Amino acid sequence: MAKNRYIGEYPAIGIRPTIDGRRGVMKVRESLEEQTMNMAKSVKALYEKHLRYSNGEPVRVVIADTTIGRVGESAACAEKFKKEGVAVTVTVTPCWCYGAETMDMERDTIKAVWGFNGTERPGAVYLASVLATHAQKGLPAFGIYGHEVMEADDTTIPADVEEKLLRFGRCAVAAATMRGKSYLQIGSVCMGIGGSVMNTDFIEDYLGMRVESVDEVEILRRMDEHIYNEETVKEALRWIKENCKEGFDKNPEFIRRTPEEKEADWEFLAKMAVIIKDLMSGNPTLPEGCEEEMVGHNAIAAGFQGQRQWTDYKPNCDFGEAVLNSSFDWEGIREPYVLATENDILNGLGMLFMKLLTNRPQIFADVRTCWSSESVKRVTGYDLEGHAAASQGIIHLINSGAACLDASGEAVDAQGNHCIKPWYEVTEEDARRIADATRWCAADNGYFRGGGFSSRFETKYEMPATMIRLNLVKGLGPVLQIAEGYTVALPDAVSDTLWKRTDYTWPCTWFAPITDGIPGSPFATAYDCMNNWGANHGAISYGHIGADVITLASMLRIPVSMHNVSPDKVFRPAAWNLFGTKDPEGADYRACAAYGPLFKKN
Repeated sequence: MAKNRYIGEYPAIGIRPTIDGRRGVMKVRESLEEQTMNMAKSVKALYEKHLRYSNGEPVRVVIADTTIGRVGESAACAEKFKKEGVAVTVTVTPCWCYGAETMDMERDTIKAVWGFNGTERPGAVYLASVLATHAQKGLPAFGIYGHEVMEADDTTIPADVEEKLLRFGRCAVAAATMRGKSYLQIGSVCMGIGGSVMNTDFIEDYLGMRVESVDEVEILRRMDEHIYNEETVKEALRWIKENCKEGFDKNPEFIRRTPEEKEADWEFLAKMAVIIKDLMSGNPTLPEGCEEEMVGHNAIAAGFQGQRQWTDYKPNCDFGEAVLNSSFDWEGIREPYVLATENDILNGLGMLFMKLLTNRPQIFADVRTCWSSESVKRVTGYDLEGHAAASQGIIHLINSGAACLDASGEAVDAQGNHCIKPWYEVTEEDARRIADATRWCAADNGYFRGGGFSSRFETKYEMPATMIRLNLVKGLGPVLQIAEGYTVALPDAVSDTLWKRTDYTWPCTWFAPITDGIPGSPFATAYDCMNNWGANHGAISYGHIGADVITLASMLRIPVSMHNVSPDKVFRPAAWNLFGTKDPEGADYRACAAYGPLFKKN
């Protein structure tokens, strides 16, 4: 697939087959060797088939050289895993083992244990014992125990076990991938938005990342001194002329930019997007003498301040944000970047979480307006239908830039469903349809005095979607909100009427959260969801992935303050149950506080 964009190898998953260490005349251990190692091989095959890194490669899975029955073998496994770059471990067993001797004692690995549900040898007893030991030692681990009793010689993985193994693996690889990478802020605080106020302690301690900061003037310096690849800029301009169709210009005649000025803006924006890529990932093809700039910032996510100092003076970054966040550009189909508009760091990190979980491009949007069913009826005469009617309203997700172009929903899967695909499944026809559905309208000079262009499209198809928001609360720390729902396809006349109430040149998505109708619930109606939302922005991903986000949050020790995920899909470390089972939300807060950030500095 694609080249690894980041410095260092992707994290590997290590499989630890643990076994009853007793040998002797009865050959207890010997009788279990094949079954135990087959469990490890089954998990390895499962992960290699279904899990991929962000560049599209299958995850790398390593099995211990031998089964692990005594502490010497645990130590040998740990030594091998260090050399192999293992950051995630899954311990598997069909039988009783010596818990404290065979458990993963490494502090920095993310851990799960699968105990086989069979009666011949008590794998479930080991699972319960070792999970208790993990809790006692302050090393939380996820417990996986199948619902049905299996035959001893059955090598298949039950569906419920498979679901948990995959959820754990997906989320653990996402958490481990962030470690050591950078968040690059280009500029600083935007329009007083709290999410754009950098908190380095949070990023370092909870995500294991570092913060890099570059003034926006660096982009101008690189333009003036030609610190970019000239051929790449030419290719970007050629691609723009072929694929970026201009839309209408809403500005009054007296402040409209001339065709010549707009042409110059496109060249400026092409250079700007190319330079931001170079800042994030480095570029060995920069001109000779630019060796320092070739290195880049190893940024897995970034944000651009823009307003107001930049956009009052120069063309806005809507083009660069929208295109970098998408699954294709002049390079062809490629891994999406994460570039947050207004340098909303917390929303950019939410986009990063979901990009790593799904390998799909992400949407950045204002959570702008809740239109109740009554308001829609009053203004348009239209009765909401389907999911929107069930939610008793819709939320307008709209912002000038940073929404991936894929959010138009023009990509089509093998079953004919409109969707946002993992980037490595996007076809040339998908990319063409997505580009054709987008118009680039002249920037609203009321917002952007320096000019530029904003992407304009509408999500015209119903698709499952998950919206999240990361917030920081003084005295508490980070908290996460999750709302699963559906994008809503409105009749054109209805959508236009509502859309024109705000900026008609920006990308438009209507969203109906899944609601429960319970008075006092944050999900009673669409209005209640928006009224309980923690900030002005939301990060939105294709699919109902709230369960994955909850699992990832528990690994990072970020409590979830609001979600509408079915309780039977919530999967957290086993120790969370010991913080109380009657109130899982409260137990999540208590457990996260007790264990502290995953990557906290000693």
